[in-house]
Amino acid sequence: MAHDYVHGYSEREQIRLFDQASTLTALLHDDTRYPGGSLVLEAGCGIGAQTVILARNSPQARFASIDVSAESLAHAEARVRRAGIDNVVFHEADIFDLPFPRQSFDHVFVCFVLEHLDDPGRALSSLGSCLKPGGTLTVIEGDHGSACFHPDGVNARRAIACLVELQSRTGGDALIGRRLYPLLCQGGFSKVLVSPRMVYADASRPELVRGFTRDTFIAMVEGVRAPALALGLMETGDWDKGIEELRRTTADDGVFCYTFFKAVGTAV
Repeated sequence: MAHDYVHGYSEREQIRLFDQASTLTALLHDDTRYPGGSLVLEAGCGIGAQTVILARNSPQARFASIDVSAESLAHAEARVRRAGIDNVVFHEADIFDLPFPRQSFDHVFVCFVLEHLDDPGRALSSLGSCLKPGGTLTVIEGDHGSACFHPDGVNARRAIACLVELQSRTGGDALIGRRLYPLLCQGGFSKVLVSPRMVYADASRPELVRGFTRDTFIAMVEGVRAPALALGLMETGDWDKGIEELRRTTADDGVFCYTFFKAVGTAV
């Protein structure tokens, strides 16, 4: 199994994750709200960027948020406490070896986690075993192959491809968004529904240009510069041109599009 996080655990990455979550709250999370009294497992909570949103949206539900990284959990717990949220408990745990009884949760939520695992199908089976019959699993993932932008740039596309390749080398899949429907169906979930959530940013949406194009997507690509160059995936000059091409999309005549996929399935 792979738990390598291609983006690393730097302070800059924590800021990027928080920017991403806050920028995309309405797009990705507004339709995820759990009934009062529900027990919800958040698998792979990381630094708690999604945890705060989930818990605020469903203040009468109870959340158990898990991650394999003790350091990330410490950041998540501090973030939740600062927000004054008291309906979340944290556990250091592995998705592939969950410390909970079978059928102990009403709902499961997992966001930006499957892309980093070399066996997402087994992860879904493990999570499904914790769900009560009729409970729901919600999964959100991106798909770097969905990125399109103007002005286009050959080196920009090569830089994005470097990120996809690096993630593949750690056992992950940066293109997993397009696979959610078959993954959930093969995992035994019923009533699977997948909805694409497209981010479109141009000069008329400055908050998305800043929060998503610049501070989330371009920052994510910039973050793998060192390994991409060290492995010879691109030459330094071409890499720098690629980042400049991506930044060009944030100008007044630039456009950037990206699609996330949100899937919901029901435990049988």
